[in-house]
Amino acid sequence: MPRATEHEAKLGASAKQVAEHASALARLEVELATLEVKRKIASLGRGAAFAAAAALVLLYALGFGLASAAAGIATATPVWAALLIVTGVLVILIALLGVLAKISFDRGAPPMPDQAIREAKLTRETLRHDGEH
Repeated sequence: MPRATEHEAKLGASAKQVAEHASALARLEVELATLEVKRKIASLGRGAAFAAAAALVLLYALGFGLASAAAGIATATPVWAALLIVTGVLVILIALLGVLAKISFDRGAPPMPDQAIREAKLTRETLRHDGEH
């Protein structure tokens, strides 16, 4: 009989260790999910900032474009050509900011913790298979 009690004690300690490891693993998966969502939300924020900057620069480009047209019509001098060059540079800047905004939005959307979900599924499958053996 003392042997059975010793075996039960070892089994109880092992069960406690498994529970502690499972709890630690669950905490780590929640932490991973939180970090992943924060990273994606930050990327969405950057995308929104780039889009807002592109919209602001677009307004300036429109102003310069209209000023260029007015200068060209009113004077027919090289001043309008300089204004058109400025407009072209602003349009290139708008395109660059738009591309950066799209990249940031693509990286951040949807704000789901994909990596954490995959890890949780893998862990569940591993535990399920280990329990079958």
